[in-house]
Amino acid sequence: MKQKKMNDTSAQYDLIIQEAEDIFKKKMKDYGASWRVLRLPSLTDQMYIKAKRLRQIQETGKTLVHENPEDAFLALINYAAMALIQLEKGTAEEPDMNLNDAVQAYRKQVEISKNLMLKKNHDYGEAWREMRIASMTDLILQKLLRIKQIEENSGKTLISEGVEGNYRDILNYAVFSLIKMKLEGEKM
Repeated sequence: MKQKKMNDTSAQYDLIIQEAEDIFKKKMKDYGASWRVLRLPSLTDQMYIKAKRLRQIQETGKTLVHENPEDAFLALINYAAMALIQLEKGTAEEPDMNLNDAVQAYRKQVEISKNLMLKKNHDYGEAWREMRIASMTDLILQKLLRIKQIEENSGKTLISEGVEGNYRDILNYAVFSLIKMKLEGEKM
């Protein structure tokens, strides 16, 4: 039974990533790799805005902008992947990736994040399935605040993981939230 759940998680994860990657590709076609000029704090702030909006919607139940919560979680996945690419490649002075290179870099970061998720999922026994989406939103916000503090500390930590692990966790929590919402019909 437990192995079946893990296999379900892997397949469900792939479905959500497929949707996020499709958006990433379309935005690359519309805008090119303009995101390559963004420094990590700018990407962190973009994610923070999305996460704060999700929390606001969860608390008030109201939205005035026509972007549903699923879109915000998909944006979190893509911004986290972009941040991981920037972390690996550095910030560019101008767009410097074509569509194929950007998609390859995206897939690499998602694959690393998925492998981390599978390891953690094994060790934690799929505990995320019993979590509320609102709790995952809070954890995403907490991770973003951690990243912001690390950025304020010039990237130095004394005992804690750096920004990479936090970006990967954000990506994975956003995927989990979408699995619960889109594939399992859970309300936010």
